[in-house]
Amino acid sequence: MNTLYNRDLLCTQDWTVDEIERTLELAFDFKARRFDHPLNNCLDRRTFFMFFYNPSVRTRQSFECAATELGGHAQFLEPRSMRLKSAKTAGETVQDAANVMSRYACGIGIRVLETALEYYGQGHELLEEYARWASVPVISMAHDRFHPCQGLADIMGMRMHAGRDPRGKKLLQVWAQGALVRSWCSVQESILINTRLGTDVTLAYPEGYDLDPEVMRWCEENAEESGGRFEVVHDLEEGYRRADFVYSRNWMTSGFYDTARERGVEAAKQREIGLAARHEDWTCTSEWMSLTNDAYFMHCGPVDRGAEVTDEVCDGPRSIVYDIAESRLHVQKAVMALTMAVR
Repeated sequence: MNTLYNRDLLCTQDWTVDEIERTLELAFDFKARRFDHPLNNCLDRRTFFMFFYNPSVRTRQSFECAATELGGHAQFLEPRSMRLKSAKTAGETVQDAANVMSRYACGIGIRVLETALEYYGQGHELLEEYARWASVPVISMAHDRFHPCQGLADIMGMRMHAGRDPRGKKLLQVWAQGALVRSWCSVQESILINTRLGTDVTLAYPEGYDLDPEVMRWCEENAEESGGRFEVVHDLEEGYRRADFVYSRNWMTSGFYDTARERGVEAAKQREIGLAARHEDWTCTSEWMSLTNDAYFMHCGPVDRGAEVTDEVCDGPRSIVYDIAESRLHVQKAVMALTMAVR
């Protein structure tokens, strides 16, 4: 019995470990039999709506390819091309939009990040409201709190190189300087799914870059239940030492939303860039990587080269950046097949 049919995916925390493992197993199967898999036409003549409040590169590409390879179609949507109600304009409510979209499509994907929001958590609330009214699965394509498809792709990429059992492996999730002003969603999803599956997770960042307290509590509970470890450090040497995977990624401070509300999004971005520039040591280099267990380098992309990581590391033989990018295609095919096609 497929327990995932017609289920939403807003965060991997909402699925059981068995359901996550089943999704990953199917993703590996799709990778092995990419163009001759028996489920390759499971979305025949079905449409998946991709609703982008914020732009993307690999998210749109990978979802469109996934729908096509399953025999379906992915349709690109933007709020500016729709008549949606907001705090400033009249228009169609989420209730009406979700109900109507459900009559057309087999699933709805939504991407909404901080530059389209007024406060942290608003994006998650929006997805929950769509999920409440939609009668088809709602899939997060990245929102302010979580990025479940990226989390699944991270795990798939890690297992391609280190085996299917993550227990005893150390993942260093480390903050890095950068000028792209990153959301928390990929980082929070990474530490959640890894602690859920038994990986030893070390989260390292400078003072002032705390993440969502609820997510931190969930990680502690996940690690206790799975037999893994979860720790927070503010020292780079301690973080890198004996790591098996290094995931170097910039993320913004919690003050971004206040600044954006008071002074505008561009002012908030410049503030974050200025704060990040104070931490010159927080770039992943070959010197830091030399402290690890010959660790694999990870990143969800796009990479801020020279800031988050040096070219030497990102292009080196232990980089699995492109394998993880490819894994987005396979895990999203698995998610779509299980939630929208396989009863």
